[in-house]
Amino acid sequence: MTNAETPAPRTVVPIEPTLLIAEVFDQARVTQLRHSVTSCARASGLSGQRLDDFVLAVNELITNAVRHGGGQGRLRLWCQDGELVCEVADHGHGISSQRLSDRNRPAPDTAGGWGLWLARELSDTMAVETGEAGTVVRITAAVG
Repeated sequence: MTNAETPAPRTVVPIEPTLLIAEVFDQARVTQLRHSVTSCARASGLSGQRLDDFVLAVNELITNAVRHGGGQGRLRLWCQDGELVCEVADHGHGISSQRLSDRNRPAPDTAGGWGLWLARELSDTMAVETGEAGTVVRITAAVG
């Protein structure tokens, strides 16, 4: 290309205007990511117990991704139609259908197994897609 030639236009894909966080994380980033989620959720309209519950649910999901999903994951947080939506994805080996269908509260003396149960209880909705290539969990909380 010479200086006289007009450069080809660049295609730029805009970031979704409601996207608040899009980040890959590992164990070293969990605490900082939780603080970022707290700030964004508060700025989006969550407060008090609703804020605390949502952040705890997200923390359980990111901790599960690190522990059971290959040591790292991806978090996306955005606002959509009056809801705060958080999606956590990992590249683990999936979650068994038995574990997903179990809606019972874990026994109080159980050391593990609380993450999905807590996320489901502390958010307005929870959806899970899982398989051999990994798991995606999406939770929501109404704002406003």
